[in-house]
Amino acid sequence: MPATLRDVALRAGVSVRTVSNVVNGYAPVSAEKTARVRAAVDDLGYRPNLLARNLKQGRSRILALVVPELDVPYFAELTRLVIAEARAHGYTVIIDQTDGDEQQERELIMEKPRALAFDGVIFSPLSLSLEQLRSRANSNPLVLLGERIFPDVADHVAIDNVTAAREATEHLLSLGRRRIAAIGDQPSGTGGTAQLRTEGFRQAYDRAGIALDESLIVGAPHFHRDNGAWAMESLLARSDPPDALFCYNDLLALGAMRVALSRGLRIPEDLAIVGFDDIEDGRYSTPTLTTVAPDKLKIARYAVERLIRRIESGDTSAPKEIRTPHVLMRRESTEGRAPVKAAGRDGTGTGVS
Repeated sequence: MPATLRDVALRAGVSVRTVSNVVNGYAPVSAEKTARVRAAVDDLGYRPNLLARNLKQGRSRILALVVPELDVPYFAELTRLVIAEARAHGYTVIIDQTDGDEQQERELIMEKPRALAFDGVIFSPLSLSLEQLRSRANSNPLVLLGERIFPDVADHVAIDNVTAAREATEHLLSLGRRRIAAIGDQPSGTGGTAQLRTEGFRQAYDRAGIALDESLIVGAPHFHRDNGAWAMESLLARSDPPDALFCYNDLLALGAMRVALSRGLRIPEDLAIVGFDDIEDGRYSTPTLTTVAPDKLKIARYAVERLIRRIESGDTSAPKEIRTPHVLMRRESTEGRAPVKAAGRDGTGTGVS
């Protein structure tokens, strides 16, 4: 049987309360008694029941991370970072996905029995409404991720999607591309990401004073590779195909790139492509993918730190909107490959091919 507090107390010749104070740091104990308790702990191999201690304190030291799809690389990469940040603060993370389904989101966020298992939630919602979030049955601290804005409900961590999409489109316009297709538009009520990126796409054309062909804005029910491939097929079937693409995530861009290359198009000479999210696959594609890179580390860090602050300090101040930075990573899909240096007789690069 595992050693108990009482076993340690008998071995050290002190009271159970003294052992508890040493193990949990509840109250000062003399150096002599502390040494005896620690020696007894080592001798008996005592391990405190952290779960029981946390529950006694009214906390589980468990956070929930709820995302739409774990098989989307962006969320997989973000999940890894959230786990690392939470671990650094002594918290464990439970992960669940909703597939954007309203019932799943309601069960994970709004129903009290599910909420009792964790101290707080980091949540990327797609289907729940403002009214539903306001009426949730539990009061666990909540931090929202993503583009949907819920005023006065919870802290919200996100990048400026409109600005990011505008900058991506302006990059393509600066290359002389004028027939830029946008892949990923969705009707309102599907999460907000698509609408914000479409707005940024339009803003770039407006600022440049260039007429936009609205028929080049192509929808995608999901941000998956096959949706990007289908959109590219439809665009290439036109008599006036685009000379550039702005895709609302990297998976759409990679699917579109595959179709374009299979049709004999050169990238970026015939078709320049920009994605969004800076997933690892885009850094190793051929050509490598120009993309909007959100600072995923800061998104994870701000979300975890904000949530733990609410949990541990009882902070009930007004919800805060936190904007995290992004950069445009320019790679081969818009700027081409760098010249290759030819090796000289001594093995050093001496020429340019």
